[in-house]
Amino acid sequence: MLQQKSLDWADTAPERAMTLPARYFYDPKVFEAERERIFYPAWHCVAHLSELRQPGQFVTFDILDQSVIVSNDAGSLHAFHNACQHRGNRLTNERRGETGPVFRCGYHSWCYGRDGALRNAPRTERLPDFDKTQFGLKPVQLEVLGSFVFINMDPDAAPLAAIAPGAEAKMAQYLPDLADMRLISEVDVIVPANWKVIMDNSIEGYHFGLSGPVHKELAALIDFKQYALEAHDKWWTYIGPPNGDVDSAYGVPLACATWQTDWFFNIGIWPNTTFYCFPFADICGTFLMIPLEPEKSLLRFGYYGPAGRAMPEVTKACIQWMNQQLGPEDIALNVTNQKGLRSFGYNQGRYLIDAARSNESEHLVHHFHRLVHQAVRPALVP
Repeated sequence: MLQQKSLDWADTAPERAMTLPARYFYDPKVFEAERERIFYPAWHCVAHLSELRQPGQFVTFDILDQSVIVSNDAGSLHAFHNACQHRGNRLTNERRGETGPVFRCGYHSWCYGRDGALRNAPRTERLPDFDKTQFGLKPVQLEVLGSFVFINMDPDAAPLAAIAPGAEAKMAQYLPDLADMRLISEVDVIVPANWKVIMDNSIEGYHFGLSGPVHKELAALIDFKQYALEAHDKWWTYIGPPNGDVDSAYGVPLACATWQTDWFFNIGIWPNTTFYCFPFADICGTFLMIPLEPEKSLLRFGYYGPAGRAMPEVTKACIQWMNQQLGPEDIALNVTNQKGLRSFGYNQGRYLIDAARSNESEHLVHHFHRLVHQAVRPALVP
């Protein structure tokens, strides 16, 4: 059981607050509470609408021990649990693909329509009172935000628009081509760090000029003094305007390049989804921090570009720079941070939160930690 001091953590003013106790980043009991109280009832981004444009296209999304299928059936999207209603066998292990008229279970060949309805179940005609309509795949809530498809396994969950009011309008302001995007690539990376360690690193600018050289390169592309981090309850933004003196980025000249925005734009949706655009890059990125274990996470990087438009060289260079330079530099920080949290010589530190909530203030980290604490505390109180 966590110490009572950690359970009273939220009572301190942000400017004077100590960070979440270290055990929140590795304790199996905290992780179990997060699984039940944060991730199972949360909205999760699974794909862009363009990935489900044609009938038969499907994507799957796995979160911890749960798996959900989203399918296009005659132009309508359906989401359902990835479990055959006979003996629970998973219907597919593919991340995305195309199916014919049915999903067929590989165990006993029960077949389900792309809407989740049971179409055929061999030998069930021998059973008394067997009703196919009672054995369809179990549905999952589905909504669209900014042309991205979200699912929620909690049938009583509040609508996504109620959780993140104003988020879609903010995305459209900086990413005008959202509806015309297409998937360029998706990269999964497993990192030996708690998912919150990774989130914390992404929502503060304190380390930009103080850690590795690639972060300094990023800060030089924007007017870092105007970098602003804003919390809106269960969504948040961190945005920086472009540096007007920049004539090249990621080692490539900017002349004749096109882009979604020349701003550094990031928007986070509780608990673990981020949409972003790097300066002068003609892409929208998705960044998902998917927990696997208390000290292991899967990072999923999706890159989406405008359909029917050739990718500018600066955008190609940006993707390579993120995959080969910025990403590894961040991940190295995630790993050393996770190791340090295990030290007998550390339990809590002090947030750097100033009254002005400046570009280097850690107020978004504190805000995020407060949401985590509010969610898990009832499961940890004696």
